[in-house]
Amino acid sequence: MTQDLPDPTHPLKIGTRGSPLALAQAHETRQRLMAAWDLPEDAFEVVVITTTGDRITDRPLKEIGGKGLFTREIEQAMLVGEIDIAVHSMKDMPVLQPEGLALDCYLPREDVRDAFVCPTGRSLADMAAGTKVGTSSLRRRAQVLVAHPHLEVVEFRGNVQTRLKKLADGVAACTFLAMAGLNRLGRADVATRPLEPEEMLPAVAQGAIGIERRAEDGRVADLLEPIHDGPTAGQLVVERAFLAALDGSCETPIAGLAQVEGGTVRLRGEILRPDGSERIADDRSVPAEDGPAMAREMARDMLQQAGPGFFDWRS
Repeated sequence: MTQDLPDPTHPLKIGTRGSPLALAQAHETRQRLMAAWDLPEDAFEVVVITTTGDRITDRPLKEIGGKGLFTREIEQAMLVGEIDIAVHSMKDMPVLQPEGLALDCYLPREDVRDAFVCPTGRSLADMAAGTKVGTSSLRRRAQVLVAHPHLEVVEFRGNVQTRLKKLADGVAACTFLAMAGLNRLGRADVATRPLEPEEMLPAVAQGAIGIERRAEDGRVADLLEPIHDGPTAGQLVVERAFLAALDGSCETPIAGLAQVEGGTVRLRGEILRPDGSERIADDRSVPAEDGPAMAREMARDMLQQAGPGFFDWRS
């Protein structure tokens, strides 16, 4: 496809949110494409698009919608031809794409773990009753409360830099960030310590970057093929099958992690009541080719165990 490669006069337009982390992910995508095709930097144009989730920062995510909060405007720009590809944090992505778009390219997955960030301690277990823990994630909120009901969880929205400032200002005593984001920003030093999945199971697809395109754009599909990471795709197809069967959104506390080794996939899954009063967890291993079917079966079994109204907020 040499004759179809982007160049400075016809650059490939890469859509992204404008946070430092989103830009770092877009720049990583650009660097990988430059290396794969031996292209100059100006053969690509990074286009910043503000999403609903970026504009509304004074309300919890559950009050303003689901996962599409951070993707809708970007996807619309791609559908009308303003951009050619979109770079997303996969944990923000709905399990279904809008008609006309495809999501089938993933960069190598970063660290999947959550980071505990606390200037005054190394564990929630050490915190006094009533200590404020900051997070905007319903998953993290529920995980904290189910294990440490004596703590108070407060709303803590914003990008990495905003949340670190809130921590410094005393809005909360501690918070959580994704190790993947800190690593991509060169700020792994911010983490007091990473939390192993046994302590805090991560969000589905945490640490993974997905690149979305127009479904009929074969030129872009060919361009992306060399930077696609198969092992990451093998994990995400299982995790996202689990999420889809649960009808997961930003309003449902769900965690899931698939690991593939020696032809076997292990899936650990978890659903929680939003108020942290109950957790249902499962852990299964099957041959890798059976992973998505196993994930859907696990989700169905967990929902049956949970019963109706499990994800509803209790007054």
